Amino acid sequence: MGVFERYLTLWVALCIVAGIVLGRQAPGLFEAVGNATLAEVNIPVAVLVWLMIVPMLLKIDPAALGEVGRHWRGILATVGVNWLVKPFSMALLGWLFVGVIFRPFLPADQIDFYMAGLILLAAAPCTAMVFVWSGLVDGEPHFTLSQVALNDVIMVFAFAPIVGLLLGLSAIVVPWDTLVLSVVLYIVVPVVAAQLWRRAILAHGGAAALASTLRRLGPLSLAALLLTLVILFGLQGRAILEQPAVILMLAVPILVQVYFNAGLAYWLNRRLGVAWCVAGPSALIGASNFFELAVATAIALFGFQSGAALATVVGVLVEVPVMLSVAAIVRRSRGWYERGAAHRAAA
Repeated sequence: MGVFERYLTLWVALCIVAGIVLGRQAPGLFEAVGNATLAEVNIPVAVLVWLMIVPMLLKIDPAALGEVGRHWRGILATVGVNWLVKPFSMALLGWLFVGVIFRPFLPADQIDFYMAGLILLAAAPCTAMVFVWSGLVDGEPHFTLSQVALNDVIMVFAFAPIVGLLLGLSAIVVPWDTLVLSVVLYIVVPVVAAQLWRRAILAHGGAAALASTLRRLGPLSLAALLLTLVILFGLQGRAILEQPAVILMLAVPILVQVYFNAGLAYWLNRRLGVAWCVAGPSALIGASNFFELAVATAIALFGFQSGAALATVVGVLVEVPVMLSVAAIVRRSRGWYERGAAHRAAA
């Protein structure tokens, strides 16, 4: 993990402060950015999201889908957690913490939107940082690549229906046209663009050119994320200063969800007798979130100043330290895991 990625939480915190300060100093500028929309899509955010996502998707090799059968048990565990458990467990945790336990301390008009943001955060698995997490646990690279490629394919078709279902259950009126447009803009278009660009790079310079391009684009992708956060907090600053405890309360269900889903994926792999080098990245993929997509979709659906947008940003804030702790737990539990997995495989 590079220095920039290692200290992502620090950069996020600094962008929060910068956004709040700049928002108070130049409110007109931020309002102009927030109002720069076309067909309910904020143009500056759309550009920034493409800068975030496309470089990450360049890493994905569609040919990796051929490896799915080789690691079918690990794939089965991860897909089950990512798509059948995580969005629904987050909806339940959001209802429990935001809708019940913390309800008296939160602004009543934002509670449903906080829960919507949490759902968006959990509705799609991470596609880029998982390569970093996998490396930290000596993950099997072919499994990681094939799992991420498969998740990208599933995401194109499953993200909108799952979000629509859970937002409906949360009493949020789903603007289906905006949701579908978000899927096209922030999933389909980046995937297609990244694959066309990847093919062109490989055709002209091979694997070395692709690696060089990825190194150059890495900082640009994170810089686009951080600039998006400055804009978001420039518009959210007043509400945050009035209720700073909101961020802490929103972090609680996110933390519980990450550890629960990571533990569930890890345990399922152990029960299935999967090798530790596959179970480690499986647990991390099962727990991590595609926060870039969540932030963009929350802004498109509900606006910069919504509780949904704020909830997704809290996910960005806690992502790195929490995932580093999960990676540490996976590494330290290797002996325990391999004893159980060996027993299952032998049986």
